[in-house]
Amino acid sequence: MNEKIMSEDTIGRRSFMKRLGMAGAAAALPVGALLTSQRRASAAGYNTSPRLGRGDAAILRFLAAAELIESDLWTQYAELGGIGNNPPIEVEMGQTLNNYQVALSNLDPDGPQYISSNTLDEVSHATFLNAYLESRGAEPVNFDEFRTLEGSTATGSSGIKRLTNLMHLNVDTSWYVRYRSATNPDLGATFPQAITLNDVTAIPRTDADFGTTDPSFNVLGNAQIQAIANVAAFHFAMIEQGGTSLYAAMSQKVTDAQVLEITLGIGGDEIAHFLEWVDFSGNGVQAPVAPFTDTVSGLTFPNFFSPLNPLIQPSLIFPVPCEFISPDLPHVAIIRPLTDKFGGAVAAAASLTADGLFTGQSTKFLDALHSLAEAADAAAR
Repeated sequence: MNEKIMSEDTIGRRSFMKRLGMAGAAAALPVGALLTSQRRASAAGYNTSPRLGRGDAAILRFLAAAELIESDLWTQYAELGGIGNNPPIEVEMGQTLNNYQVALSNLDPDGPQYISSNTLDEVSHATFLNAYLESRGAEPVNFDEFRTLEGSTATGSSGIKRLTNLMHLNVDTSWYVRYRSATNPDLGATFPQAITLNDVTAIPRTDADFGTTDPSFNVLGNAQIQAIANVAAFHFAMIEQGGTSLYAAMSQKVTDAQVLEITLGIGGDEIAHFLEWVDFSGNGVQAPVAPFTDTVSGLTFPNFFSPLNPLIQPSLIFPVPCEFISPDLPHVAIIRPLTDKFGGAVAAAASLTADGLFTGQSTKFLDALHSLAEAADAAAR
């Protein structure tokens, strides 16, 4: 998550209600078959374990909330950019893709498949965590009452009400610099934005955003939809790197061995997602896609290889070794941040809010989310 926007000072919120009576839980999502797993878990006898301790339950409840949020946003990406969606246009090799899928495929030919796969993973995380909470006598998380936001009206969108808003994002891109730096936010380092993306859309809002073929643009599609796809690429990685730090931070608080197994297992999947989107986003700021400017949105995506700056070098996919624990120790390649201040639950909630994901959401929803976050951060081993 963004160390610049996730500090305790950024939250500045009143103390939220400490107890929530949230029951049942699963997003209205395209892979609905997974939603039956809650009942299957109980039927299979997984509820024989002792009740979860308060801290472990709080951790899992916030993680379930985060996964419901991720499931909602990824479902929107999958509807419009995932494999097999939307009215096709003919492109090379006999494939049929819409312009958004073409633009995503310019960053990686398998982009639409990766989006659909990432969506499936996040839905499975949310469903599993809520089922496990129930099996251990804890309350699951249900955000259904907050699915009130209007989404895209572009062809391919299901038109259902949303929990998140992908059309007014402030994408934090400082993670791009952070993971290429030898300094560590947990030890006080701060990082600039790799590229400025404020109040931008990451999905086509209407069919007009699909644009038309622009012969002056250098890759299959057009600059208008390519800019939207590039925003999405940086947003994909921002979300998944935040989950990477969140699960690592929460794992340090867990007391139950089986809960630790869960946080390490799902957290590892978040890392796998992040590494793919690091590569994916980097492809949007190098040839043959970049440099280009979208005259509709005014967004410009430069070629990060020209001139070459190691702090934004696209081919640096893996975390660069950095300071850890103490500046006196050797540098080591790690996930960062790992502390509550920048990677914990309250920090995660603040980052998602600053991202613009909840534009139009109710105060009640924000209070509920931050209450869950405060309880998770208060847990201690």
